Amino acid sequence: MIAVVEVTVAPLIPPLMPPEQGEGNGRRPGVLRRPPLPLPDLPIPRAGSSVYGLAAIDVSGRIADRMIVRALGWGCGTRLHIHESAGLIVVRLDPQGVFTLTGQGHLHLPAAVRKWCGLKPGDRLLLAADPDGGVLVVHPPAALDAVVAQIHAAALGGEQHE
Repeated sequence: MIAVVEVTVAPLIPPLMPPEQGEGNGRRPGVLRRPPLPLPDLPIPRAGSSVYGLAAIDVSGRIADRMIVRALGWGCGTRLHIHESAGLIVVRLDPQGVFTLTGQGHLHLPAAVRKWCGLKPGDRLLLAADPDGGVLVVHPPAALDAVVAQIHAAALGGEQHE
């Protein structure tokens, strides 16, 4: 069964305005005119140089995104420090780090970090690289859920959608 829903859509073209009275305004008296169309708010330009990627974690805890690794200037064998912070995984270049990029340039997340963040094989992760700071922040699904919920609540004004 198909339900028919009637929706009223506001007009895209503003209604005509009554003619302006008097002379000296540069318009012909008695001519209808339209107000100017509203301008949309322009998006805020990017302020940073972050590079983003999405990657799935494999059964061994590896994630791969060549663009991210290249943007950070990391190569195979690069020594790294990896830790969990506020539900995110922070990866930094560290000459004394005990973790390294694999021979294929994959990042292997330690089992303890995967457990703390509740990661399972196949989970998709947001990778946010800051090349200037030399840091990679891995956003697990739970962290993304929290951020997206906040943004949606602000954008939708608290509307609930099912």
